[in-house]
Amino acid sequence: MKKTAIILGASGLTGGLLLEQLIKDERYDSIKLFSRSKIEGLPSKVTQHIGDLLKLEQFKADFTADQVFCCIGTTKAKTPDKDLYKKIDYGIPVAAAKLAKANAIDTFLVISALGANAKSNVFYNKTKGEMERDVLKQNIKKTFILQPSLIGGERKETRTLEDIGKTIFKVIEPLFFGKLKQYKITDPKSMAHAMINLANRISYSEVFITSNDIKRITKNN
Repeated sequence: MKKTAIILGASGLTGGLLLEQLIKDERYDSIKLFSRSKIEGLPSKVTQHIGDLLKLEQFKADFTADQVFCCIGTTKAKTPDKDLYKKIDYGIPVAAAKLAKANAIDTFLVISALGANAKSNVFYNKTKGEMERDVLKQNIKKTFILQPSLIGGERKETRTLEDIGKTIFKVIEPLFFGKLKQYKITDPKSMAHAMINLANRISYSEVFITSNDIKRITKNN
């Protein structure tokens, strides 16, 4: 039976690559995008629902699928207001998980970050940790939380500090051994591929998927 997938954040780097892969994947005959703006030039198997994602509940009737892929995320530079930042990075994924639960969607994948911790004193890590905690409270049967390190690839918008970080990481990465391997830059295409593989596995014991797991899952499929 063909599947229907929901993507939140398809206009972003990883979400866009995920969309490309799902369009080519013959297991899916329907892809629903929920976003603030329309993406042009997409095939008929893609349906776009345009509106304010901070009010995601308004889409409840259309929020039906077999799988949800949540690739939502912002940055301090793009969203300096902490209240708005939290509404995006915490509020949207949690609202999506609640809708998935309400509409009996049993597969939910969300991108978080390495270092996420609800008890952290660092706002970014704390926000991601609280998001993870409250997504898990929905008890969706197949929930996967991806925790990548710095995400590689070329973005549409400029992220100066992130770009500097990527440059530094590329220089020192050969020195990363053992537990330090999880801090290596995560390839966004591999992450998209890993998300699809996880969503379509009959079973997988881990809920938290680290950078190392992402690379292994991609390599073994």
